[in-house]
Order: sequence, then structure tokens, then C-alpha cells
Amino acid sequence: MTDASVGRLGDPLAALAAVPAVAEAVASARAACEALRWHEAFRRRWREVRAEAGLRAAAASAALDGAPVGVELLRAWATGAGGPAHGTDLVAAGALRAQAVVEAALPPLGGRGGTAALPLPQLVARVHAAAAADLLPAAELGRPRTGAARDLRGLGQAPAPELAAARLAALAGAVAGTAAPGVVVAGVVHAELLVARPFAAANGVVARAVARWLTTTTGLDPTGTVLPEPAWQAAPAPYLAAAARYATGTPDGVTGWLVAYADAVRAGAEAARGVADAVLAGRSGGTGRQGDAGR
Repeated sequence: MTDASVGRLGDPLAALAAVPAVAEAVASARAACEALRWHEAFRRRWREVRAEAGLRAAAASAALDGAPVGVELLRAWATGAGGPAHGTDLVAAGALRAQAVVEAALPPLGGRGGTAALPLPQLVARVHAAAAADLLPAAELGRPRTGAARDLRGLGQAPAPELAAARLAALAGAVAGTAAPGVVVAGVVHAELLVARPFAAANGVVARAVARWLTTTTGLDPTGTVLPEPAWQAAPAPYLAAAARYATGTPDGVTGWLVAYADAVRAGAEAARGVADAVLAGRSGGTGRQGDAGR
């Protein structure tokens, strides 16, 4: 994180959360997540809802990185019906694997299991190793880049490798010691991974998957089903523009990203409610390729 965006306060993320516009958006997102928790599907079928939401999150995340394969193809891969061979399918397969790593690390609903206490750098490395397994040499999986980043070029030039690594280390320290609400923690981590691009490839998939883990492990969404990803898929240009403004480090840029992020989380709670409804009705699952991630 930059000095301009967080200052030199003891808890910079909490300071961001105190900005009035951010606080208002965070409250709205939190209320939506709290309401979702009481959906009837989470009494007995939360695992099904979480699995379905994970598929839709992976499909939307892959589409944002240029691989709009849709939910049903990912569902087929997840159940062992073939797999990707080349091209953008490799990106989508990485998004699916990244979601699987995240879901394995989540605590059960109402329990204390999982790996919620996993240090952020370790989780990021695991997710990247899964996301980029078909895209990078084995020696680069889960490891900071030593050269240029090859993705997210719409955000401008990525920081030099040593600066990206320093930002990631500062981020881990800030997250470990913060009292900020989960929306802000997940939002800042998401933006930092997009902007710093600490890896040679798959940074977008990693950012969204890690943010999903944080949304649950911070207590914001204990169901592990909130789906902001389809909202970003539906409006990719504003999503990247907000990240680019965050990258400037200005107060308006950082605040704007966090407000937009909280709004996406609120929309994601509604999307998750739709998934929960579908699971109860026995009609979960999409039917098409591009665009079905949020249905």
C-alpha cells in the first residue's frame, strides 16, 4: 500500500473504514450478508450452496481474465468430465482450481475448522500455485515475479518486482494487525493484488479468490457464498477503472474503490440468495457459456 493511500497510522485499514462514504457502504454490505445468513438453505444444505457459488465465482473470475467458458463447463471439469487442453481454457481451469483451494481453506458454517488462521502470504502462494499451474513454469508457481507482469495491462505499468514484493509484505502486516471490517480488509487486499501484480500471471484470479477467502474468514460472510464476481463480470470496465483509480493512491481513488467494492459485496449477497433459492428448489446450475455465471 502507498503512503498516500494509507498514511502512517497504526491501523491504516481501520482509518480507511472510518471515511464516511466507506462506512456507509460497508454497513449496507454487512446488513445484506447478515440477512443472507438466515436463508433456509443454510440450515442443512450450506455445502451445496457454497459449492455452487464457488463454481459461479470461478466462472465469472475466468471471464474477467478473458476465458468466458461458463458454469456448466466448469461443473463438468469439477466432476471429472474431461478438462482443458489449450488457450483460454487453461485460465478457466486455473480459476476453478483456485476456488477449490479457497473452499478447502474455509471453515464450515457454524464451526471453527478450516484454515482461517492461515497467514495471508501462505494462502496467496497456495492460490497462485493452483491458478497458474498451466500458465507458468513450476519454479514460478506461488513465487513473486522477477520480471514483468504479463496480465492486467489495463491498469498501467506494474511496479518493479522488488516494489511489488514490498507492497505484499506491507499488506500482510496491515491485515494481521487490523480491526477494520471484513469488507475493507477484503477490498484492500483485492485491490493491492490487482495493482501490485506480484506474480508473472494469474494475478486477477488470485486477487478475487483470496478476497473470497477473506470475506468469509473475517466473519463478514460465514456462509462462504457471497458472489460479487458476476457483478464485476457484468461491468468489467468500471471494475478495472476503479482499480486503476485506487492505484493512484489518492484519497478519492482509494475511497471510490472501497465504496464500489462494498456495493459489489451487497449485490453478491443477493446473488448468493438466488443460488440458495435454486438449491432449495433443486434447480441449481447454469445452462450456457458466457454470461451464465451470475444466474
